[in-house]
Amino acid sequence: MSANNPYATPQAPLTTRGTETDGVGDLNIFTAAGRLGRIRYLMYTMGVGLVGGILAMLLFMIPFIGIFLGIALYIGIIVISVLLTIQRCHDFNKSGWFSLLLLIPIVSLIFYFWPGTKGENNFGHQPPPNSTAITIGAFILLALFVLSIVAAIALPAYQDYALRAAGQ
Repeated sequence: MSANNPYATPQAPLTTRGTETDGVGDLNIFTAAGRLGRIRYLMYTMGVGLVGGILAMLLFMIPFIGIFLGIALYIGIIVISVLLTIQRCHDFNKSGWFSLLLLIPIVSLIFYFWPGTKGENNFGHQPPPNSTAITIGAFILLALFVLSIVAAIALPAYQDYALRAAGQ
């Protein structure tokens, strides 16, 4: 038999996602391929939104060209956010079209609470474990969220109490 048998089975790797040795996928926020866990999705979307929003506000202060640069930056933020959401959909083994749920306000919270599939799924290897900085940042963000809700409830109640106490 010849070394170039046209009927031999292919020997090429069928997937290029992640590394084959550790079963963990790669992270890249500039592509729709791959998977992204809940905590990283939360931190990346908040980080992109915060940094991009601050930069866009600074750009809008420049008279003429700043407006166009700010609009371009906002479009970039939207594109990156959609790419992150598609990766998040891949984590719970859904198609990227599932990311259209972002357009429904309350339903879009599903991306923050629905757990991803364990191990490999149709869209690649499991995302790498979260670093300590990502985990601490998520807890700080959660604490700020809870404190803001408590402040939104407690401050008006305290102001009402102070007004009633001063009137008596």
